Amino acid sequence: MLNETLLRFAEWLDAQAWSSGLHESYYMYNWVESTHVLTLMIFLGMLFVIDLRMLGLTMTNVPASRIAARLNIPMMIGFAIMIITGLLLYYAVPVRTTQSIWFRIKFVLLIAAGINAWLFHRRMNESVSTWDNDPVAPKRLRFAAGLSLALWAGVVTTGRLIAYDWYDCYRVNSDLIAWAAGCMAE
Repeated sequence: MLNETLLRFAEWLDAQAWSSGLHESYYMYNWVESTHVLTLMIFLGMLFVIDLRMLGLTMTNVPASRIAARLNIPMMIGFAIMIITGLLLYYAVPVRTTQSIWFRIKFVLLIAAGINAWLFHRRMNESVSTWDNDPVAPKRLRFAAGLSLALWAGVVTTGRLIAYDWYDCYRVNSDLIAWAAGCMAE
């Protein structure tokens, strides 16, 4: 049921002239994809500095709140542009992307990373006054920072794998892979 609904939505998007135009554009698709990767690097660069500080692996002599305050705005700008360009990339190739096991894994990892980030910032803001100048954050924050690094590494890896067709629906796949990728029997 969910796979059918997602596929119908993707087919509807694919039928839009702007979707085909973006995908078939000689330059625009490449500009959107390049912008997506560049803003991903900006976002992740800032995020990794914050996470590595929480783990006590870099800039341990600088208060964590100061690092976060300075990097949050450019990080969120990078994140916003990354999300917009990611949606445009999906819009350009909706059917194949919807039926990509890598895209589906990436989407789950993005949700998990978002929940982790929300919990991380909430915990950090509640307790920053007690450990801000310590070289290492409390154990719960270190765990969240390590989980953040792992989740985002997974997002980047699966995002890169979307381009490959190892498990595309036109190939013969196991029932589990076909279900996970959202392949619909013709």
